[in-house]
Amino acid sequence: MTGASFEVYKYIAVMVGVTYLIRVLPLTLIRREIRNVRVRAFLHYVPYVTLSVMTFPAILHATKNVYSGAAGFATALLMAWSGQSLFRVSLAACVAVFAVEFFL
Repeated sequence: MTGASFEVYKYIAVMVGVTYLIRVLPLTLIRREIRNVRVRAFLHYVPYVTLSVMTFPAILHATKNVYSGAAGFATALLMAWSGQSLFRVSLAACVAVFAVEFFL
């Protein structure tokens, strides 16, 4: 085995260990119900925040330039906030991205 391929296996092993610990430690350390209101609220919002943090940069960089991604995001945000359907929101965001990229 070359040194470079050994490095890859080392990185994979570290990631396996970290992923395993993240999933096993809460199961072994927390055996009773969490009653603290702040901790429960924090744990309630973790999935939403994680999804937002992963999605937002992808929205801005999925297009030709950041301005068209921001325009699509702003359009989708405003339409979703006003209660429009998912189809209308996605269609309007696509139109906004197309329009900004066409004129820039």
